[in-house]
Amino acid sequence: MADRKGFLKSGHTPSLFSAFLYFDTSFMIWVLLGPLAVIIMNDYPMDAAQKANLVALPILGGSILRLVLGYFTDVIGPKRTGQIGMILTMIPLVWGWLFVNSLSQLYIVALLLGVAGASFAAALPLASRWYPPQYQGLAMGIAGAGNSGTVFTTLFANRIAQHYGSWEVVFGLALIPIAIVFIVFTLLAKDSPNQPAPRKLSDYGAVLKQRDTWMFCILYSVTFGGFVGLSNYLTIFFNTQYGLDPVRAADFTTICVIAGSLFRPVGGWLADKLGGIRMLLLLYGFAGIMLACISTLPSLGIVTALLFAGMMALGMGNGSVFQLVPQRFQNEIGIVTGIVGAAGGLGGYFLPKILGSLKQSTGSYGPGFLIISGVALACVALIFIIQGSWKRSFLDNGGKARASSSASIAS
Repeated sequence: MADRKGFLKSGHTPSLFSAFLYFDTSFMIWVLLGPLAVIIMNDYPMDAAQKANLVALPILGGSILRLVLGYFTDVIGPKRTGQIGMILTMIPLVWGWLFVNSLSQLYIVALLLGVAGASFAAALPLASRWYPPQYQGLAMGIAGAGNSGTVFTTLFANRIAQHYGSWEVVFGLALIPIAIVFIVFTLLAKDSPNQPAPRKLSDYGAVLKQRDTWMFCILYSVTFGGFVGLSNYLTIFFNTQYGLDPVRAADFTTICVIAGSLFRPVGGWLADKLGGIRMLLLLYGFAGIMLACISTLPSLGIVTALLFAGMMALGMGNGSVFQLVPQRFQNEIGIVTGIVGAAGGLGGYFLPKILGSLKQSTGSYGPGFLIISGVALACVALIFIIQGSWKRSFLDNGGKARASSSASIAS
């Protein structure tokens, strides 16, 4: 109880709440095309590669624009950046609701939805900058819980589309929550007085010259990329492979998405207890095995259980990667978080492309899942190679920090 009171007194609760709302609503909008794709293809017939491209483009846009919003967060502050982000998010929503009349235009809308995905760059600093180090984990966990917005999309988007007989109306209705959150955010959010000095491009260059930056980018592109990529693509997979109608396919996706969302903080907590390296070796190995089993395309019940377990491992892997990042880059955590987060988005872009393209060329999802399994298992080998230098530089033999660990960042 005392610790909770200390947390409430140490920061700015209205800003933390605003950061969560902004992140949650933006994440919901970011993945809008994932479940809707199986309904949209009734109006715009698409082959497997085109469907994959449609759901991958918002992830690509989010990855690129995250760096842009991250720069503006440093220059003008997270509140103004968040406000700009929400206003820009309304543009693809209005376009998708009223003006789209071709697949090529829909691709542009998909790419612009990446503005919502870039909300990471403003929402998380808005929350974290208010809190001292001992409460960073809790503050970032609360703000980062906004990735649960995915669940709302997979659960309700196709139901709304079927009820109104139009997928376009879902874009229009999505304007309501983002407008409400914009008002709440404007009224409640406040930039911390402890704003860091704006980063220079040379700062990014210095970090990118370090090998470990690229190592964490690779690792996070598999965990977060796997989570967000599958979240966007599984409705298409369930619809195409198992013949589920759009609503039921999205419901099965929801089951898997919940696993990845809820177990993220568990991964960070276990990494603190058992060591980040040990957790990542276990999680990448487990995810690789699950994905290899999925590549056999078993019955619906079995594949759902395998996907649930695989998404759980990927979600925990997200937390475990960011249990290690603050230990290695204590002084450059803001820059590294942005770079590694962008790499995670790129991984999410390529995953649907791999599944869709191989489905198009081979007629089966099996090869795609097998390749993704191989990538996860390759991460096990990569960690074995680099763990020695990490243990010598900033970790003990169990993969735990020698000094007090910075808590897991929900990025």
